[in-house]
Amino acid sequence: MDEVSLGFGRYRLDLNRRQLLRDQRPVPLGSRALDVLCVLASARGALVTKDELMTQVWPGVVVEENNLQVHVSALRKALNPEESGQTCIVTVPGRGYRLIGFESIAPTTEEPVAGAQARSPERAKSHLYRAPPAAASVVAVSAPIALPLPERPSIAVLPFQNMSGDPEQEYFADGMVEDIITGLARIKWLFVIARNSTFLYKRQAIDVKEVGRQLGVRYVLEGSVRKFGNRVRVTGQLIDAASASHVWADRYDRALNDIFALQDELTLAVVGAIEPSLRQAEIERAKRKRPESLGAYDLYLRALPYAFASMPDTAEIALPLLEQAIAIQPDYAAAHAAIAFCRHARYQRGELRQEDKTSALCHARLAIANGGDDATALAAAASVIGSLDRDYAVAFSAFERALILSPSSALTLTFSAILHAWAGDDEIAVDHATQALRLSPFDSLTHITYSALAYTHFFAGRFEEAVAAASHSMRANPQYSPPCVTRIAALVNLGREDEARANMQHLFELRPHFTITRFLAIDFTSSERLDMLANALRRAGLPE
Repeated sequence: MDEVSLGFGRYRLDLNRRQLLRDQRPVPLGSRALDVLCVLASARGALVTKDELMTQVWPGVVVEENNLQVHVSALRKALNPEESGQTCIVTVPGRGYRLIGFESIAPTTEEPVAGAQARSPERAKSHLYRAPPAAASVVAVSAPIALPLPERPSIAVLPFQNMSGDPEQEYFADGMVEDIITGLARIKWLFVIARNSTFLYKRQAIDVKEVGRQLGVRYVLEGSVRKFGNRVRVTGQLIDAASASHVWADRYDRALNDIFALQDELTLAVVGAIEPSLRQAEIERAKRKRPESLGAYDLYLRALPYAFASMPDTAEIALPLLEQAIAIQPDYAAAHAAIAFCRHARYQRGELRQEDKTSALCHARLAIANGGDDATALAAAASVIGSLDRDYAVAFSAFERALILSPSSALTLTFSAILHAWAGDDEIAVDHATQALRLSPFDSLTHITYSALAYTHFFAGRFEEAVAAASHSMRANPQYSPPCVTRIAALVNLGREDEARANMQHLFELRPHFTITRFLAIDFTSSERLDMLANALRRAGLPE
């Protein structure tokens, strides 16, 4: 029989002599670990299931699966991926293992190295040690190269560590990571590395900077899962791969009742928290770029903090940047949606100029026409069309599409909540607002989310809840006037006129020319609700 060796960087495995060498020196390995390595090597990169491994390495013996995991772990340490530059043993979750990153070496006629394990006649008969056919494919070994960063923000989600010692939690952790990758991949502006690439790093010592270099990503998400009693704890941290600095970190503790429902809940929470954190990190990055190097995306990022503040003065800052962005990229749906939102703010809280309304609707429709796969663009455009044109059919259809694309988008849920509140769909408004706050409690748009809750609670007669939600909205954005109006109306209905008058002073500071008629002219609910709000504002003493 021809003798065959396989190379792993500085390592060489002699299948027939059952030797693992590093720089021509034997590497000490236990007999079972070497058996596992030979089985995997003989498969020539194909998947070897756990059952096949245990049958061949422990023939006729019933063993626990963790015995196999112990020997695989020993092999990974022996093959030292940090120095070889390759992750050789890959776990295929729930199935088995593959050996990758090797190359064939010509048959050797060297004498066995002293101390090498001899083959028994029984082992020689095993198919584990047969030479692969000459036509077998060869996988060349090469040092990993640095990949260029894509234009969009990019992220790799690494396998979460199972810290509990419970093999069943491995499936939970792997499944959660797969769902997180799927959820992030729905975000139009994000470049997400596929799981087949990131799972190569499973159970490896991770250098985040090196992972970023090898995969060509700006951000890396890593985490862990630990089971204790009937509870499970999941931690996650988002890291800037270039600087190794933390962008976001959180911990989730839940009861382990329905593990699959729990997995879904945690996945939504993580994805929902990551999106605004990434967006803010990208905004900060764009601020550091030189103006002459700005492309359409960077211009959009620079405008973003001002575009959705719902204020005319901030809209004036955002609009020139956004106009430049669409001049570079005319079909940029997200930029069109942001322009629509800015024009909407200028119309509603400005001079009610018809040209602002017309422009807002025009850009909103362009955003929907060009943004069929961009949840952010669809949601912002739907908000504008629903409020300015009262075309709820188009708006709610766009929200539905956006939530199919990105069900964990706090931004989409926020815009949906406020429009459903205006439309009188109280149950949906509260549900979407609550989901948005759970997914992203510190989002820059929480003033809109809480305003939707305040509005809905007021018309449902829950005036205490309306006051509380309006107060949250005002703290989140002290310059945003609608929750101040709702709070005044709710306080009057609670008989707290002194507090209402104090809020009126703040309202006139924000909008010196406020009148009930003017405010109701830009409200979008039913006449019965308008009468309820108007009566409360009149009792407060606001000018007609």
